[in-house]
Amino acid sequence: MNVALGTYYAWSVFVPALEREFGWNRAQTSLVPTIDMVTLSSMFLVAGFLQNRIGPRAVAAIGGIIFSLGLFLASFTHSLPMLYCTWGLMIGAGIGFGYLVPITVGSKWFPHHRGLVNGLAIGIFAAGSGIFGPIAGAMLERIGWRSTFQMLAGVFVVFTMVGSYLLKDPPTGYGGPVSRSAGAGRARTSQDVRTSQVIRKPMFVALWAAYALGTTAGTMVISQLVPFARASGLKAGTAAFAITIGAIGSASGRFFSGWMSDHLGRLRTLRAVILTSTVVTPTLYIFREEILAFYVLLFFVYYCYGTQLSVYTALAGDFWGTRYLATNYGLLLLAWGLAGVMGPVLGARVFVNYGTYQYAFFGSAGLACAALIILSMVRTPQTIATQAHA
Repeated sequence: MNVALGTYYAWSVFVPALEREFGWNRAQTSLVPTIDMVTLSSMFLVAGFLQNRIGPRAVAAIGGIIFSLGLFLASFTHSLPMLYCTWGLMIGAGIGFGYLVPITVGSKWFPHHRGLVNGLAIGIFAAGSGIFGPIAGAMLERIGWRSTFQMLAGVFVVFTMVGSYLLKDPPTGYGGPVSRSAGAGRARTSQDVRTSQVIRKPMFVALWAAYALGTTAGTMVISQLVPFARASGLKAGTAAFAITIGAIGSASGRFFSGWMSDHLGRLRTLRAVILTSTVVTPTLYIFREEILAFYVLLFFVYYCYGTQLSVYTALAGDFWGTRYLATNYGLLLLAWGLAGVMGPVLGARVFVNYGTYQYAFFGSAGLACAALIILSMVRTPQTIATQAHA
């Protein structure tokens, strides 16, 4: 399911071809991933409400059909509004429905290994662009972007229908395999908190703001990766391979940091990677012309971005339980949707106005620093309860 849906991260592969054919500028094409992310995060919340009523399998199937149909219809694009409706709205909505189910179902099957199972599910989502990105790039050169869209749509409808068939909730009373680790610093809650209560908690507001600010650097780099690499003097093949490096970094962050957060604690893990993001994002711009340094630093930018998507998911379950996780995390994911607006707009506008990405990279680092300051003040529910009792 997630290998197919995660291919949307390879959007930048198609940007040069679309801009050449239609004469669109970078600001216009950069609006596509912004629409994707805003729609994704919005539909995630809608899918959460539906999943509680019609079940995960139906929600996943709806997502797979909308996603594949959006990609197929995008192949008939002749105008920006049509591109925005198909690759933006339809693909974003399909991902919102499909991306929800593996996360929430996995958290219910493995409640004591939430970081690991979310890391696997979300890591595979990130790996989709690493698998299909280079394939799409090769197909693009041989058969053009329209035929590429159509062939990928056919493959993805098969992937997503098989995936949706296999997804179901555990039986009532299921407890899941027991963790071997106490998980230092992890928050645990035996209470499932309703979404209407969660949204009124100051802790939710703090996490929401930190999530939005911390992921902006990643969304900015993802939306501009291939154009940024080409503007840095890298060859087309080298720039295309950067997508694979980024996918490996993002998948690694989602998996390894998810697993690590089960043992070291969610907040400690988040603080460490956001601090790293603050350093490596501007450093990537400084060493952008050195191929080896470019790849290494790009890996860590994506690693930090992927970590946040994995750990925040597990953190929502730790803080507020798994019963209402679909809608609770759906609200939290709207912060990532805001980052999907800020990141691409920041990168595109800065490049159009100044002819360089310098201010975008350094500005993203500043936003990550602000997220780190907010997270330094967040405490787990256990810590708060202990202080109140004392």
